[in-house]
Parts: sequence; C-alpha cells; structure tokens
Amino acid sequence: MSAPQPAKSAPQRIVLEGRYARLEPLDSKHAADLHAVSTMPGGAERYRWLFTGAPESVEEMETRIEQGKAVSDPSYVAVIDRASGRAVGQQGWMRIRPEHGSIEIGGIYWGLPMARTPLATEALFLFARHAFDELGYRRFEWKCNNRNEPSKAAATRFGFQFEGVFRQDMIIKGEGRDTAWFSIIDGEWPAMRAEYERWLSPDNFDADGVQKSKLRTR
Repeated sequence: MSAPQPAKSAPQRIVLEGRYARLEPLDSKHAADLHAVSTMPGGAERYRWLFTGAPESVEEMETRIEQGKAVSDPSYVAVIDRASGRAVGQQGWMRIRPEHGSIEIGGIYWGLPMARTPLATEALFLFARHAFDELGYRRFEWKCNNRNEPSKAAATRFGFQFEGVFRQDMIIKGEGRDTAWFSIIDGEWPAMRAEYERWLSPDNFDADGVQKSKLRTR
C-alpha cells in the first residue's frame, strides 16, 4: 500500500464551469444579486443555520464580501445560474488542510431560485471534482448543526457518509451547536463521479427541467 499523499495546494481563486452553474470567486459585483436572493420572500429563512443572518442592504453584503476576501480560509465562491447570468447562491472552501489532503464545503447559502433545479447538485459536484480530481484531496467534508435536518438530508443525498456528532461543539448566534460530521473519501469518489455525471446529463431531465431519475449515490 502506498503512503498517503498531501493535496497539491489549497484551492485558488479560479472559475469552475459546469453545464448549469458557474462558480466564480466571490466579489463585490455579486453583492446586489445575493442581496436580492436573500431578501426575497423566504430567502432570509435560509440563513437560520449559518453564522450570520440575511444582509439588510447591498452595502452590508459588499462589506461581508470584502472582509471575506481578506482571508484565505474560508474562501467563498458565488454560484452563478448560467441561464440568467445572476448569482443565486454562495458556498465556501473551509478547513483547508492540503498537508492532510482534507477539505470542507461549508458556509452554503443556496437561494430559492436554485430550488428544484440541477444548480445545487452541480455546484456541489464542481467542488468535489476539483478537490479530488484536480487537487488530489483524499477527504471532502460536510458539517452542519445536528438540528439542521435539511442539511443532513442533503449530505446523505449527495453521498456523504455520516461519521458522528461533536457534542457542544460551538456557540452560534447565542445557541449551542452539536455538529454532525459527514465525508466522502477518495476511494469512494470514482463511482460517485460517474453517478453525478449521469444525473446531470441533459438526458435525465424532461422539457420542464424535471429529473427523470434520482441521484443514486448509495
């Protein structure tokens, strides 16, 4: 058995292109779109489990983005809907440890325009493919508040394996957080990559954009 190898590097601020989504390094130019998505009816509710609440203005969104650009971990991207050209969500690289070949997707805000579309699945897939296939990571993590049932269900759908709960792990917005841990490792990825590619194929969607078959990662 060969010795485990570190990843090539931390992710760089590059564009990742998909069929439905494009991931761009988060920048002030995305602030107006993200504010609009965050403040549409129901949009603010999606901040329930994040470290911050919904931005109250475009200027506040711009400030958050500029502050985020000043650090390398976490490193955020905007999720662009290629059909409209608008930013409809954001996600980040976190707990970036190339020396151990381990990295996390986190800080996820997938806005309501992404619901019931291939955008979220492809946004996750683009991160995973870049981490495993291009940067050589061994481990891809997903973590969330253990009370966040939609996030845990999403992790399971995407093929992450549940690893356990860190009790009293954090205090977020004045509340205690038990953190649920999930991961995908490199040995699992080739079969999962093929399934993602099958599911994301245009052949899997009807004329109204409805999936013909579910993602089968288990």
